[in-house]
Amino acid sequence: MKKNLKFYIVLYLAKLSRIALKLIGRDATYFPGKLAVTLCPDFLGRIDKPKTIIGVTGTNGKTTVCNMIEDVLKENGYEFIDNHLGSNINSGLATALIEGATLLGKQKKELAVFEIDERSSVKIYPYITPTYLVCTNLFRDSLKRNAHTEFISSILSNNIPSQTTLILNGDDLIVSNLSPNNNRIYFGIDRLKTDTDKCENIVRDITVCPKCDSKLEYDFVRYNHIGRAHCIKCNFQSPKINYEVTNIDFEKMQMTIKSKSEEKYDLINNNIINIYNMLATITVLKELGLNQEQINPILKKQKIVDTRYSKEKEGNIEIITQLAKGMNPIACSRAFDYVRKEEGNKAVFILLDDLHEAANSSENIAWHYDTDYEFLNSESIKQILTGGARYLDTYVRLQIAQIPKEKIVHQREETTLVDKLNLKGIDKIFILHDLYSIDLKNQLKKKVKDKILEQNKQTEN
Repeated sequence: MKKNLKFYIVLYLAKLSRIALKLIGRDATYFPGKLAVTLCPDFLGRIDKPKTIIGVTGTNGKTTVCNMIEDVLKENGYEFIDNHLGSNINSGLATALIEGATLLGKQKKELAVFEIDERSSVKIYPYITPTYLVCTNLFRDSLKRNAHTEFISSILSNNIPSQTTLILNGDDLIVSNLSPNNNRIYFGIDRLKTDTDKCENIVRDITVCPKCDSKLEYDFVRYNHIGRAHCIKCNFQSPKINYEVTNIDFEKMQMTIKSKSEEKYDLINNNIINIYNMLATITVLKELGLNQEQINPILKKQKIVDTRYSKEKEGNIEIITQLAKGMNPIACSRAFDYVRKEEGNKAVFILLDDLHEAANSSENIAWHYDTDYEFLNSESIKQILTGGARYLDTYVRLQIAQIPKEKIVHQREETTLVDKLNLKGIDKIFILHDLYSIDLKNQLKKKVKDKILEQNKQTEN
């Protein structure tokens, strides 16, 4: 698509708006791109793109995988553009391309790393062709946003460019069937001791063969529809994995990946979600041409950003904060599962209201009933504290999960929940929070630390 006079005028206006925003201290914004695609709807098609584009999409893990890819590339001297200061929709990508372009619309760098929202496919892929597109997973999400997996997977398959090489989670039977005619590379994790023969979750989004509609038989289930399976009637089955984790040593915090050879990589933490995120990152970096020596030393130093996961110790008690993404039943279920499987006696704060929307809206609460609250019905979880606009809905759901009432503290005001926290015999305190409750999470974390310190002083006296 050729550049025209309108394109140049819009490009200059967008660049001027970028300068103005920087002058007033608003660097993290998608406004220049929004301005560009509003004034010139095919702007993404007219502006030049970097030679190599890495795209990352999927329900969960997009931001984490992008951050890991970018950190490794940066440490190895690669220069690239990205959209981490904007958004993952068309206007966010436009902002990144505007910032990286000359006044003639040519890109100054030959590499880009873009986080791409699944539903924005229809507005992005007609104009941008990723060299590699990573898909981390596809799960049901908020009914107000991404709805059901069949809806999202069809959007992706109908819009992903045929020239794009797909890097897919081979343990996700929905992801592994995206755009079947594209060149594809699969990553996955071989059967673990913790895997089962039957699904423990309420939700499993693929139970019949996508080819013949016969029943699928799972070889093993990791969680929800993640695992390996085959059709009992036709030849459909989980794909052959190109980059496979064959062993995880949680004592040494290492995993072994088999591709053309076997290599060991250090784990960031023991959460299976982040192991998948690391594997996706390693796969795309290896395909880009980096080797183990260029990847592992940098990845092993990685720390999941505090807004998503943090752990610290106050006295003898660990305080763990973890993003659970309210209105996303799978993300919340994974968080609950992680809590129940951690050692020691635990207290759990649940702050899953999407305050950006839910507090003053009629958001459908059906996601609570797709979420495995039953995982919190564990002897090791001594207390559950929940608050916020939907605190009564959460309380009802906890009771349906047959969690004893005496274990539950529920109230509208979240900031005073810590007053009801019982520290007796507790080894770990989890604060599970939403994307829009970061400030609240930080307030509660400080109050928890203060309460532990106060108790320690009283014990010493």
